[in-house]
Amino acid sequence: MKWVYIEDISTYDGQDVEIRGWVYNKRSSGKVRFLLVRDGTGIIQTTIFSEKKNHPLFAQFDQLTQESSLILRGTVRQEPRAPGGYEINVKEIDIIQIAEDYPITPKEHSVPFLMKHRHLWLRSRKQHAILQVRTEIVRAIRDFFDGRGFRLMDTPILTPSACEGTTTLFETQYFDQKAYLSQSGQLYNEATAMAFGKVYCFGPTFRAEKSKTRRHLIEFWMVEPEVAFAVLDDIVVLGEELILFIIERVLERRRQELEILERDTKPLERITRPFPRLKYDDAIQKLKNHGSSIEWGDDFGAPEETLLSKIYDSPVCVTHFPAKIKAFYMQPDEDNPEVVLGVDILASEGYGEIIGGGQRIHDPELLERKIKEFDLPREAYEWYLDLRKYGSVPHSGFGLGLERTVAWICKLPHIRQTIPFPRLLYRIYP
Repeated sequence: MKWVYIEDISTYDGQDVEIRGWVYNKRSSGKVRFLLVRDGTGIIQTTIFSEKKNHPLFAQFDQLTQESSLILRGTVRQEPRAPGGYEINVKEIDIIQIAEDYPITPKEHSVPFLMKHRHLWLRSRKQHAILQVRTEIVRAIRDFFDGRGFRLMDTPILTPSACEGTTTLFETQYFDQKAYLSQSGQLYNEATAMAFGKVYCFGPTFRAEKSKTRRHLIEFWMVEPEVAFAVLDDIVVLGEELILFIIERVLERRRQELEILERDTKPLERITRPFPRLKYDDAIQKLKNHGSSIEWGDDFGAPEETLLSKIYDSPVCVTHFPAKIKAFYMQPDEDNPEVVLGVDILASEGYGEIIGGGQRIHDPELLERKIKEFDLPREAYEWYLDLRKYGSVPHSGFGLGLERTVAWICKLPHIRQTIPFPRLLYRIYP
């Protein structure tokens, strides 16, 4: 008898198959026993029917508890009333292990309790759906860049220098010297872009931010493209195209998961490009018109991002931020050096920034001045300065935060559910 996965069950209608999985739920109705089984790819209803009260399968059924593991054999048949439209008439059950006192029962549990049991919470229907969407978004991102001729370049996790400011670095010992967990692969991406033209990296990044907002994780995943000869407008268009590609892919392939999450997809379906574009000055004025007390020169916090992203029905691109609130490597605007050629793309429905990036400084003397102005150790950036000495060109890139994107697409209240094991300010277990 062939071992098959539940997601493929429709191709085995009328055939005998073997399912390996765990008990999701069970119930009895007269001479019929219903056993819901999950195997990681889906959930299927299996049925045991007998006129005899002492049937051996009934005895096994009675032993089974939530999350008990088993191997089940039987005949697949179409059943419109069953979850997924198919069920299995059970012929044999091999019980592997009986799970005793499974802590996450169908009743309501507090978030701290569920986070403490995150390793088990992953098995629940909604958490499973969220992480299925995450997997689809990861696949879409890779397909997007691979399909456009980008080269995947892995960048180091351990680095000798900061990318996004020295106040949010995790420091560690690297033999006889200090090293830091990567805040971004961008600086290294700039080097690989000069070798390969257009590249991207995709991996974990770390920020030692003492923040407890619904949008912040200490460890998160980011995809970062970098393109030689690209200017700000080029990279804004690339960001728009990536976001639309992700939305279309998830709507095409993960409708069922979005339904489980009760996500209204109409706001996503209405999104088209080009997205609305605002310069920072205009964004400040809009915020003030909507009651914000923000002043020119202030960086956007969660309240400002939320307010701006609620004004529009689609993501909005904000450009030309003040230089003093952006990173040292950002290219100043020739017409107004007080602002830089950067962009933040804010997701709609109040979800705020999911993309941050822009054009990089390509003039070696200007970059040297910026490194000194930001009080950064020049020796740690010698290699970075080399990129401007040997064939420097304008170049641009951005970072898209995976977890923030998942939270938006799934319309989740908090980012902690978007990654299997979230690292939060006061949580590193499990």
